Amino acid sequence: VKVLDWCCPWSRCCGMGDFRPRTVWLGHPEKREQRYPRNFINNQKYNFFTFLPGVLFNQFKYFFNLYFLLLACSQFVNDLRLGALYTYWVPLGIVLIITIMREAVEEIRCYCRDKEVNSQIYSKLSIRGKGTVKVKSSGIQVGDLIIVEKPTQRFPLEVSVTPFWISYFPHFCPVLGSCFLRTDQLDGETDWKLRHPVACTQRLPTAADILQIRSYVYAEEPNIDIHNFIGTFTREDGDPPVNESLSIENTLWASTVIASGTVVGVVIYTGKELRSVMNTSDPRHKVGLFDLEVNCLTKILFGALVVVSLVMVALQHFAGRWYLQIFRFLLLFYNIVPISLRVNLDMGKMVFSWMIRRDSKIPGTVVRASTIPEQLGRISYLLTDKTDNAKWTLTQNEMVFRRLHLGTVAYGMDSMDEVQSHVFSAYTQVNNNHHHRPSHDLPASRVPAATKVRKTINSRVHEAVKAIALVHCVTPAYEANGVTDQAEAEQHYEDTCRVYQAASPDEVSLVQWTESVGLTLVGRDQNSMQLRTPTGQILNFTILQIFPFTYESKRMGIIVRDESTGEMTFYMKGADVVMAGIVQYNDWLEEECGNMAREGLRVLVVSKKSLTEEQYQDFEARYVQAKLSVHDRSLKVATVIESLEMEMELLCLTGVEDQLQADVRPTLEILRNAGIKVWMLTGDKLETATCTAKNAHLVTRNQEIHIFNSVTTRGEAHLELNAFRRKHDCALVISGDSLEVCLKFYEYEFMELACQCPAVVCCRCAPTQKAQIVRLLQERTGKLTCAVGDGGNDVSMIQEADCGVGVEGKEGKQASLAADFSVTQFKHLGRLLMVHGRNSYKRSAGLSQFVIHRSLCISTMQAVFSSVFYFASVPLYQGFLIIGYSTIYTMFPVFSLVLDKDVKSEVAMLYPELYKDLLKGRPLSFKTFLIWVLISIYQGSIIMYGAMLLFESEFVHIVAISFTSLILTELLMVALTIQTWHWLMIVAELLSLACYIASLVFLHEFIDVYFIATMSFLWKVTVITLVSCLPLYILKYLRRRFSPPNYSKLTT
Repeated sequence: VKVLDWCCPWSRCCGMGDFRPRTVWLGHPEKREQRYPRNFINNQKYNFFTFLPGVLFNQFKYFFNLYFLLLACSQFVNDLRLGALYTYWVPLGIVLIITIMREAVEEIRCYCRDKEVNSQIYSKLSIRGKGTVKVKSSGIQVGDLIIVEKPTQRFPLEVSVTPFWISYFPHFCPVLGSCFLRTDQLDGETDWKLRHPVACTQRLPTAADILQIRSYVYAEEPNIDIHNFIGTFTREDGDPPVNESLSIENTLWASTVIASGTVVGVVIYTGKELRSVMNTSDPRHKVGLFDLEVNCLTKILFGALVVVSLVMVALQHFAGRWYLQIFRFLLLFYNIVPISLRVNLDMGKMVFSWMIRRDSKIPGTVVRASTIPEQLGRISYLLTDKTDNAKWTLTQNEMVFRRLHLGTVAYGMDSMDEVQSHVFSAYTQVNNNHHHRPSHDLPASRVPAATKVRKTINSRVHEAVKAIALVHCVTPAYEANGVTDQAEAEQHYEDTCRVYQAASPDEVSLVQWTESVGLTLVGRDQNSMQLRTPTGQILNFTILQIFPFTYESKRMGIIVRDESTGEMTFYMKGADVVMAGIVQYNDWLEEECGNMAREGLRVLVVSKKSLTEEQYQDFEARYVQAKLSVHDRSLKVATVIESLEMEMELLCLTGVEDQLQADVRPTLEILRNAGIKVWMLTGDKLETATCTAKNAHLVTRNQEIHIFNSVTTRGEAHLELNAFRRKHDCALVISGDSLEVCLKFYEYEFMELACQCPAVVCCRCAPTQKAQIVRLLQERTGKLTCAVGDGGNDVSMIQEADCGVGVEGKEGKQASLAADFSVTQFKHLGRLLMVHGRNSYKRSAGLSQFVIHRSLCISTMQAVFSSVFYFASVPLYQGFLIIGYSTIYTMFPVFSLVLDKDVKSEVAMLYPELYKDLLKGRPLSFKTFLIWVLISIYQGSIIMYGAMLLFESEFVHIVAISFTSLILTELLMVALTIQTWHWLMIVAELLSLACYIASLVFLHEFIDVYFIATMSFLWKVTVITLVSCLPLYILKYLRRRFSPPNYSKLTT
């Protein structure tokens, strides 16, 4: 997203160049201390005045476009003029018009999208007005109090194809009412998040009363961190003045959607200072390998043009003004470099993109980079994310609870009824004894000896289940189901109307599991939580503090007070790598975590710690003080929390399974058989990543897996690389930390060994490492890479790869919007590469070489003509003939090659080995280019010499015979090249022939109309055409007979 500040072009001079902290007075934007950018979106590359100059500049900054412009301009010089001006200007004009129209359409679409966003209407609290006034999004300023409600119509989130068509309000802090928020366009998560208000504003009677108080927000300088915010809220007219700390829980960023409630917020950041804007980098402009190869061939053609021109002048012994003759020959043979090549290829790319979008077998596929469809046909390395915190590429991100481990006993899916029985027994015992405490809290003397062990198991299971039901950020929501309305469902906790909302599917699966075993989360707000026991009793808990999960801490905690007993408990869950140092000593945690991870389960460690009133009061005082700090707040808060995280009681381990997407295994098998090496880059731990690789058949059963040991020094890395070098045909599994060490000291050696592996799994991989791996593969191998991801942490990898594919998942569209191609399921990738990628590359290769052949034919004829007539720089064809040759006479048949295919799509999917032939670039190589050059020279020479040998006294007869033979030859060559006929191809051939025959009546200036109606003309053209084409038909038959291509047996 590009945000332009229209209010001051010299923003740096006005103090807007550097981001600074700010003090924002509520409802008084005029009190600002500095100038802030307008909240205005502009994604257009040009404006009304710069459009035409900008488009022309972007076209003529490339050498070949500038070359054709200079050729056309040279015709204004009398000594260089070779014919009518339109013979040079019309082809160039057609190219420019098509380009300008395409750019204009894109600019108009972009303008409409920007206008829709900038014109969105919001309500603003006004001092002068009565209540609220309407204001456009572009008119919102820092300090305004904006009212945001759940819209009556859905924000254009789900129907949009661009990231700025979403509700685009500035960053602000809510001051009235809590709300649910969806941040899928910002961090890739679609689950609802709860945002809290500023507490002291909740006592105001109405929202308009905010304008009557003296208050301000001190906010940190704008930055790219979307997960943290530091600020304070101060109310000065209170006695004493009120200060509250503000964090990420009190903010709503731009590009987010309000799910429920009404929010009044003060605007903190606008324009280019928005988090979403600052996190948006310009994607790398990708130029396809195919385009680079075509450019290389055109450079060779340009060299041939210069050589031919010099040879012609040299054969004249550089007589007279020979330097002018060189320019005249450059103009005469300009067809050697075909100006129509780029137009044909660009139009072909548009057709390929349209075919991909219209393919009913991969519905929902979107092409966002229509310039590189050929890249899909030459992928050598495919790098894919597995899954990472609400992302799903290979996996569905549908979590299923599989294991509960208490140390001495474990419960799987087949024994969950025992857990349910233990929970039921615990609460039944409480009710029978008419006591608020669970049965295990009864004095030991009152517990019968025979049931002591059973009650101990009951107590352990009960404590584990209760902890799991409490330590989370899940919120139950109630919806009307047609029988019960929302209010009634919420009042009576109707099970059929309840849905769980959370930022992580792991947490939802855990809460759903506790419901299945009898302990149900039925209610939650900012300060309390309600659980329903198997007996129907409602347990009320007061939420004292919540410590959300972060990527740095890898854990989350909650302090609650049981309203029935008054006990305060600190519950915590997190990854084993951090929890191992927090819980009390035990001898089973590390071993069981490894065992569960090897089964492909996501493991969480759950613990608790009882707190006294004195302990909590001391902690709360220090915690509040740390949260009010402006400098190093995160560090101070973390230090206070860590003082509480000591000697916690280990309760249990939980294991949830992330199920594979449909058809992942056959898709990976197709890719492997096609010669594509698949690398899996994930943030999961080593054991989980290895198990997923096995389950997905990324690693075959007969392949050995080499697990790269953890290394931290250069010596350790050297020893591990030597051990790995002795392995053959084995998959590699390496962690991100070890990978960083190896790349630091032994980059070349590591990449050489890794590229020889059939599969590579990188676990604990950071987003920057993913992009680094893609970049190293490109540099070290020179092969094309394809990155597949589904979330914000995959964007850098997708943009770095030669071809980026985004998977639209439950977490939103962040990766798919940054990708070149977007699919809805991973299995669609097989058809995208095997069918569309293969066809696009082969069709573009055939089209480009045929366009070159078409230009070389007429250039060869011109060279023969000039040689026979004493090397005169006189054009063979003039006026409309030279223009019509590459347009109405041959354009449609030649362009119809974009519909050609060698095998059916079903065959291409059934035999992915056909894709392997494309990896070597054989459809477009110097060998095939040389073959087409020789064919062009042969046919051009035959047509020209034949016409001069058979013509009758008049020069116009040479033109009639040669030009007609040339047109027929091109039509027959198209027919020779086609492998699978399409009805449009037949129409194109007949239409072009009909257009030529019909136009002969109007070409009396160049062709003798009476001569072409004679039998003499017909037999001469027939003979010349047969001599030029028949040998090639015979050679094609012999080749298919004695040396057939790989696909020929599959088509019979």
